[in-house]
Amino acid sequence: MTLAKARASRITRTIATGAAIAAAALFAAPAAVAANSPQPRGSSAVFVQSDDTTANTVVAYARAADGTLAQQGVYATGGKGGILPGTVADHLASQGSLAYDRRHHLLYAVNAGSDTVTVFAVHGTHLRRVQEISSGGSFPVSVTFHGDRVYVANTLGGGSVQGFVRTGERLVKVPSWNRNLGLDKATSAVGQISFTPDGSKLVVTTKASGQSIDVFPVGAHSGPSARPVVTSTPGAVPFGFAFDSAGRLRVTEAGTNSVGTFTVGRDGRLTAKGTVPTGQTATCWAVTAGNHLYVSNAASGTLSGYRVGAQGQLTALGNTATDAGTVDAAASSDGRYLYVQTGIKGLVDEFRVGANGSLTAIGSVEVPGGVGGEGIAAG
Repeated sequence: MTLAKARASRITRTIATGAAIAAAALFAAPAAVAANSPQPRGSSAVFVQSDDTTANTVVAYARAADGTLAQQGVYATGGKGGILPGTVADHLASQGSLAYDRRHHLLYAVNAGSDTVTVFAVHGTHLRRVQEISSGGSFPVSVTFHGDRVYVANTLGGGSVQGFVRTGERLVKVPSWNRNLGLDKATSAVGQISFTPDGSKLVVTTKASGQSIDVFPVGAHSGPSARPVVTSTPGAVPFGFAFDSAGRLRVTEAGTNSVGTFTVGRDGRLTAKGTVPTGQTATCWAVTAGNHLYVSNAASGTLSGYRVGAQGQLTALGNTATDAGTVDAAASSDGRYLYVQTGIKGLVDEFRVGANGSLTAIGSVEVPGGVGGEGIAAG
């Protein structure tokens, strides 16, 4: 057995023992819950983070057959949200601060003001708080998972990445899975962190002094590589990103208000495949729904839609108006509905996705305490 495998085995045994002892004592009640009883785990739901600086919360909504949302409960994370200086519509200036593991019925939320991550167990639209754990850095803004591995990106203090192992419903931090990004300590550094679809790599976008896309190869039984493969994109300001069905990386470039396409090599090197301008302002977030891509333009208050062709080409579908401050978005698992946070008033705008990629507005819901909040996930 290699040293890395032996270490992973010891970590897993330790986690399992500690989790079994602690799980019985850990529970949390929602800050406020509707009177109806919890729904089955497989029911449709949308979760939205408020990022409230007094007490961060996750708001759960049930999705009706027509795609509209109805609030079901408000759940305290146990931590506090945060506000980066100068931000208005999106206080975290990031994508992916809330992540939903449908397979294991777990929801991960960052608490930027507390430097922690909260784990919820999901039962339909009912959440049970299981754990709040240190993020391993300063001001966490994005979280991702694959299998039993969870990683969080911290944006301040030079930027950092911290890895965890999941056992059951709980996380245990692995100190050796921490990577410092070495960026300017005085600025917000990270846009997003996410695994590639196959889980073999971690992708991190860096803004401000970085302006790069960093790729960390991740071993099957070990943490990320000691150093990332760095693709510099000066002037582009890479922010959010999404993967299409073929695994191509679609990156929003806030500096040029465009969408860049890259393929990810086995060694972590990126190959640029073209850039498409949105013609909008503050292009910062991206989400895929079936064979369509949508990017959020915060200052324009719009979504730019694209059809993804068989060879990866993007065909513009036009812009759709939203409420002011278009930020993070999530698509339902069947790709039929799109939900978009609009941070100026703290709303979620609801859209039906047509077969041709067109968006039809079907309503909006308010997020309690959600002005400037970021973080949305859909079942």
